Formats: sequence, C-alpha cells, structure tokens
Amino acid sequence: MKRIVFMGTPDFAVPILRTLLDSPYEVVLVVTQPDRPKGRKKIISPTPVKKVALEHHIPVFQPEKLKDEYKKVLAYEPDLIVTAAYGQILPKELLTAPAYGCINVHASLLPELRGGAPIHYAIMQGKSETGVTIMYMVERLDAGAMLTQRKVTIEDNDHVGSLHDKLAEAGSQLLKETLPKLFANELTAMEQDENQATFARNITREQEKLDWSQSSKAIYNHVRGLHPWPVAYTLFHGKPLKIWWGEPVERTFSNAQPGEIVDKPGNESFIVACGDQKGFQVIEMQLAGKKRMHVKDYLRGNPDEIKLGQIMGE
Repeated sequence: MKRIVFMGTPDFAVPILRTLLDSPYEVVLVVTQPDRPKGRKKIISPTPVKKVALEHHIPVFQPEKLKDEYKKVLAYEPDLIVTAAYGQILPKELLTAPAYGCINVHASLLPELRGGAPIHYAIMQGKSETGVTIMYMVERLDAGAMLTQRKVTIEDNDHVGSLHDKLAEAGSQLLKETLPKLFANELTAMEQDENQATFARNITREQEKLDWSQSSKAIYNHVRGLHPWPVAYTLFHGKPLKIWWGEPVERTFSNAQPGEIVDKPGNESFIVACGDQKGFQVIEMQLAGKKRMHVKDYLRGNPDEIKLGQIMGE
C-alpha cells in the first residue's frame, strides 16, 4: 500500500484530504499550519484540515517553520507527498525524497494565476472559466511540470465562496483519477510555458478598495471576487463602508460622476454611478463598527443617511 503524507490547511484542502482518506492508499501523516487565534475573541482554533485528520485518528504535525523540521516528515517514509493550500514553502529535501515526488492541487489552469489567491483573481479579472491543476512541486512558486488539469466554468453569479467549493470538489475528483495513473507511471508531465505565466498574489488592503471610475461590470467582478472574504469596500463620509453584495444596472446616468449616489429604488437599495455611466446597485453593506446588513434594513431606520448626490469613495 502506497504511503501518503498530506499537507494542507484551509477549507479548500478538506475535500482533497477526504478523497485520500477514502482511497486505497494510506495517509500516514497530515501536516498543517499551527493553530491560530480566530474571531473577535481570538480563540485558538485548529485548522479545518487538522479537524478532519483528528476525526480519522491520523497523526498531525504543525511546524512553525517546516524547513527547520522537515526530517520529522521524512521519518514517515512517504511514497508521495500531496499538498493543497498548505501555506509554507517546502524544502528541497522533501520535494525529492518520496519515490513519486511531491504534487500539488492548485486552483487555476496553470501557468495562469500562480500564487495564493487564484480564485479571487479569476473572478476579479472577469474570466468565464478557470480550473484546477495537479503538478509537481518545485522550489519556485507553482512552476512545476503539470500532470493533469480540469476546467471549471465561472457563472455570472459565482463569487469566491461558490467558486471555491466548485474548485475544491473538482480538485478532489481530479486527484482521485490522477493517483492510480501516477503510481502506474502512465502520466507524462508537461512543463509550463513561462511566457504565459500570470500571478495571483495575496490580496492587499489597497486591492479591496473599489474604484468607481471602472465600469459597472468591473465593479461587480470586484465585489464578487472579494465575497465573502476579504470583502470590497469604499469610503463614505471618510470611513470604510464594506460592500458585501450588489449588481450592475444597465440604466445610463450620463450626468453623474463616478461614485455618485444616483438613485434609491423603493428605498430598498442605492445605485452608485460608475465610470461607464452605468450604475451599480448596492444590496448588502456594512458600516464601520457595525454588522453586515441589507441596505433596505438600514434605510428603513436611517432614511436620510444615504442621499442622492453624495459621493462614495471620498
């Protein structure tokens, strides 16, 4: 029976680990990030992958710096290491030790969108499809030779949360199909075309800010490309206003400046003018220091706080 070490941390990695646990192979160790404080109360919480490993009585290893403690992984004598959103760079000694190498399940169609936020960028860039790639890991970011890929359609109403779940499921199914062929030496790895490489580095606070000079469709892609985390925002009365959800509006607002509030239909939402003279209808929001809420609920209690002619982003 082939021995596998799995390395992963967030929810994306959970279906992939479960696939391995249901496979004919033996998961001898799970490596994940150390427990971290979460939420407003900063309660120390295990990673999603750790929870699943403990449910199945699999040994768990949580090094702060894997490069300093990699020998503990090698002690389990893995035939293969499988990673998915682990969160640390693997040292060369781990990449080369297993007989079948070290493979990664990555949430993009490589060489596009290498890096830690491929799902966010795929939506923010307005792509109509993305996918998952299983490739060999090397000492460069997501640059290893590719074994298998699967495309996934991005629907117009997809956001990071929904696409995340689709890609995690696609990745787990693709891994299930890939491993028997890998162990039978039936796969030919294909090198990535470096000229086609693009990057999806972790989202910065500045990238979360909306630019109302963009088109209404671009604003929509930005909002859903950051939903439900880390969430897009704009400035309103000089304070951050999170925009949880909204929709592009086809009406033309030819005399409005980008960021201007141009309508409050039924007093249940408000429409902001965009750079293409179309509008973006804000449906869910969160004021600084307040809870997330539907705009209609806020306007019901504060009908005069959001007025026509006010400018978002200033």
